[in-house]
Amino acid sequence: MPPTSRHSPVAEILAAADAVILGKSTQTRLALCCLLAKGHLLIEDLPGVGKTTLAHTLARLLGFEFARVQFTSDMLPADILGVSIFDRERGDFRFLPGPVFSQVLLADEINRATPKTQSALLEAMEEGQVTTEGETRPLPKPFFVIATQNPSSQIGTFPLPESQLDRFLLRIELGYPDHDAERLLLESGGRRAQLPTLAALLGASEFAALQQAAAAVHASPALLDYLQRLVEATRQDARFVHGLSPRAALSLLAAARAWAFSGGRQLVLPEDVQAVLPAVARHRLRLLSGSHADAEDIAALIRSLPLA
Repeated sequence: MPPTSRHSPVAEILAAADAVILGKSTQTRLALCCLLAKGHLLIEDLPGVGKTTLAHTLARLLGFEFARVQFTSDMLPADILGVSIFDRERGDFRFLPGPVFSQVLLADEINRATPKTQSALLEAMEEGQVTTEGETRPLPKPFFVIATQNPSSQIGTFPLPESQLDRFLLRIELGYPDHDAERLLLESGGRRAQLPTLAALLGASEFAALQQAAAAVHASPALLDYLQRLVEATRQDARFVHGLSPRAALSLLAAARAWAFSGGRQLVLPEDVQAVLPAVARHRLRLLSGSHADAEDIAALIRSLPLA
């Protein structure tokens, strides 16, 4: 369901993003809802389907300071967090902040880095700070990680540990464009050239106000009952290794509130929970039959959960 108010800031952002990311309005809305819910976003798909473009588009439209890091197997934690160097003129060490000290960090192809480097982002994503050389340094506010990863079947990837996956509020996939959208891409030569022309539609303080409004969307006791039944169903289903955790339940509620807010409503409905559930749960649930279950299989199982 599209936003009800064509003149709302959320509607303007989505419309501007949809003009760049063609034919992916649901994924774009999920990505924006993730940021509205103060969460981090994981985008998994094949190279070349627009993952990086989506992240860059949102950062520019929201007016956030943006940094992109291309993850590789030889990358070290200091390449992300920063390092201290000796300043001869001052006679002491000076800390040079890494790209993590930005409002939106695009961790491109995060699963090409080793687990040690991947884990360098854990404190930043959870606490909004980094500790290096015994000193804790706060990160800018807001702070978001938008990470992309290639399918685990591709050569040269290191699976993200479950503790890191759990730090991502949502995981989405873009997929191939439909016929009409791809034709527009072919005729226009792609959409990346539009990025430098995108103007910021909001500032950090204005977006913070939207986040507060999204968090205030009402969830009735009946809705919370529904959400709890759904979460408990994942814990009781023998097909899953384990069910959704309390943190996942909170993530599901926050994402559903943001989805309702982006639709112009001040009340969470069961449909809102269902709309965000696959993106919240897919990276948190594993099938008992194996650790590399297909994402579509997980989504189908989620939809089949008994909620009576």
